[in-house]
Amino acid sequence: HGTSSPTPRHMAGVTLKKRTSGPVPRALSASAAVSQRTAPPSWQLGRLNHVAVAVPDLEKAARFYRDVLGARVSGTVPLPEHGVSTVFVELGNTKIELLHPLGEKSPIAGFLQKNKAGGMHHVCIEVPGGLPRGAPLKKIRLLSEEPRIGAHGKPVVFLHPKDCDGVLVELEEA
Repeated sequence: HGTSSPTPRHMAGVTLKKRTSGPVPRALSASAAVSQRTAPPSWQLGRLNHVAVAVPDLEKAARFYRDVLGARVSGTVPLPEHGVSTVFVELGNTKIELLHPLGEKSPIAGFLQKNKAGGMHHVCIEVPGGLPRGAPLKKIRLLSEEPRIGAHGKPVVFLHPKDCDGVLVELEEA
């Protein structure tokens, strides 16, 4: 094979051409994709605070995490302004928030109508130094115009799932 031109090779019925020159294609790594941003945001995300799971039976779910899995579980806290009751499961480096509807107009009631067994509802990420406002979020729809006080007594905003790859994202002021 002393030629420099591409020569076909046959393997299991597939014809391959020998590469003789030119750049080798490579996948764009996640870090390379991030570095191609034009300007970094004026704020940054912190740690994952919790993953919220909507449950049809809050007491049953709390017993499962406490009695079967051995986790430390908080008491039930009603949050009428959000239309939910919550229980937090402590996990050392983060939490699971169990959500149950509080009233018929609860957004969790609608979620459970579509997902009878329950399921992941949202992720909450801390934002050190305050919540982003204005320009950083102009391309992302918020579910409410102003931050509200969340389950931890801190301001929160929810980002529309259609703008976040199908995930409801809660940002919590750290």
